[in-house]
Amino acid sequence: MSFATVPTPLYVLYEARDGYSAATMTVVFAAYALGVLVSLFLLGHLSDQLGRRRMLIPSVLVSAVSAVLFLVWPTLPGLLVARVLSGVSVGMATSTSMAYLAELHAAARPGASNRRANVVATAANLGGLGLGPLVAGVLADLAPHPLEVPYAVYLGLLLLAALLLLRVPETVRVIGLREGYRPQRIAVPPGRRARFAAAAFAAIVGFSLFGLFAALGPAFVAGVLHESSHTLGGLPTALTFGTAALAQSLVRDPTRRRTSLLGFAALPAGLVIVLAGAWAQVLPLFLLGEVVVGAGAGLVFAAAVAVVASSAPPENRAEALAALFLAAYAGLTMPVLGLGLAIGYVALPVALTAFAAVAAVAAAATAWAVLRTRNT
Repeated sequence: MSFATVPTPLYVLYEARDGYSAATMTVVFAAYALGVLVSLFLLGHLSDQLGRRRMLIPSVLVSAVSAVLFLVWPTLPGLLVARVLSGVSVGMATSTSMAYLAELHAAARPGASNRRANVVATAANLGGLGLGPLVAGVLADLAPHPLEVPYAVYLGLLLLAALLLLRVPETVRVIGLREGYRPQRIAVPPGRRARFAAAAFAAIVGFSLFGLFAALGPAFVAGVLHESSHTLGGLPTALTFGTAALAQSLVRDPTRRRTSLLGFAALPAGLVIVLAGAWAQVLPLFLLGEVVVGAGAGLVFAAAVAVVASSAPPENRAEALAALFLAAYAGLTMPVLGLGLAIGYVALPVALTAFAAVAAVAAAATAWAVLRTRNT
């Protein structure tokens, strides 16, 4: 997962080298988002029939091909193709890896609750997304070829991961596509679809904030603070995802009412702090707000995953999770595309304020919907 966010702190280098505008780099990110959404819709559910390992190994190899393209085709068409392939890989791996971890946990500890496995899987997912920009930023600052070394390092790690996956046992009975291929659908029992819908909206809200800081962090550091450090450029994204992963790992049951309320309350509170840091141009205050928002979004998303995983039958678990991530990544794209276009016309703090207002209202409405469905 961490390879997906490696380019985040490097976009400013592409802009400086080739003269790309912020809108152009927004299109490059949109290519990644398109790859994720298409892959989730067409491929994310297939591990229920084809096997977890048979989907994960190809997804890792697709990421490796993406890394090669970043190295050998560094022009705009190459960036677009590489980002699409990176998104396809994420779409293939996201729901599959989470279902795989839950099933490996169940096999190792028969009869044990799957809550811990769900939390660990979700935290690993977001933690990986947070690790990528930090590693890429450090390598870009220290290495003599900042647009090559991060991809080369990850290429080696991806190939190693593919080899290690060969030793992991399969957890589902491989039945193949006996009834023919079909795209993604929502595989949730009818009586639980209201809870699934509320969980999907929670995922959209949480991932829209992750997308906000993935788009805003490097732009704020480079464009507002005029900092040239790529490590600092990757730090906001890393903090948001990393704090989300840490918050998830500290909670035993993210579906508890108190935990959900805490997560939803942290979102507007953190956004207020972020706005204060953006308008005052104070990086520590901006980062503090990101930590608060990241923790809240992590708790909200962990609860969404737990609800969907417990609602879906085992034979359709990956399909249900793929539907959830389809909603989540749709939410991820909205702030990136919106802010990428808005900052071409208004100052970044103004665009951020408008988005924060919408996000706060959406968080409050989603909190009401989530708590209402749990009482029915």
